[in-house]
Amino acid sequence: MARQIDPLTLFVSTQWLADHLDDPEVRVFDASWHMPAANRNARAEFLAGHVPGAAFFDIDGVADRSSTLPHMLPAPEVFAAEMRRLGFGDGMHAVVYDSVGLFSAPRLWWTLHVFGVEKVSILAGGLPAWTAEGRPLQSGETAHEPKDFTPKVDAALVADAAQVNAALLSGSAQVVDARSAERFMGLVPEPRPGLRAGHMPGAYNLPFASVIESGRLKDKAGLDAAFAAAGLNPDKATIASCGSGMTACILSLAFAASGRAPATVYDGSWSEWGGRADLPVVSYTT
Repeated sequence: MARQIDPLTLFVSTQWLADHLDDPEVRVFDASWHMPAANRNARAEFLAGHVPGAAFFDIDGVADRSSTLPHMLPAPEVFAAEMRRLGFGDGMHAVVYDSVGLFSAPRLWWTLHVFGVEKVSILAGGLPAWTAEGRPLQSGETAHEPKDFTPKVDAALVADAAQVNAALLSGSAQVVDARSAERFMGLVPEPRPGLRAGHMPGAYNLPFASVIESGRLKDKAGLDAAFAAAGLNPDKATIASCGSGMTACILSLAFAASGRAPATVYDGSWSEWGGRADLPVVSYTT
């Protein structure tokens, strides 16, 4: 099980960020990412307007390019090189946001923790909250002085297919799927071609939208209610999965925000599991 993270450090307010934009120990990251069907270009939107001084983190670009799966975790040295280039060094505080409110920012929050960063916060409400308050935006790229970054991998935050399968068979951890109920039950086709429909035998379903309200994570009472409705024991070791390892990170964040250890994330998620004939799938249509 991963170590617990102080829930009070998970989010910062727009006012806090406005007060710390010039703090040399704070680096702001725009981690916006969109599903292909959304027809949105996250980098182009960043260049058009972002929180002043923010660096764009390319979730698809800074990834394991040897994998056929989307945006898998990069090698430590690849991630370290990108952090140095973006001016984020050891001991600094990362503040992450996205242009939806709370969607892809948790993926970078989780990735930073995987590589040993201790001070990571998400901007509450994301870019929508920032712009709704009339706060300033900056266009174009922002150059940052390179910093020294030393990755320290926290393997407890990451699971592979073999570990997930073992957990399902032994019950050593509960596996929770962040996809919609329709996808979980196999009632609709997967958005990525070539994947089987359905879910892992023994997995629970907690759609990521059920822990979010108005672009923000629900409070502890709301999270506990969502866990209970899904039949989860939030105090048990948990592995989160989704379509491609993106929204599983929202569930990992939800566990951390409720005062528990963040859920371990199955990085390959359904993009891997649904595409492998050697792994079992349950579908309510069969």
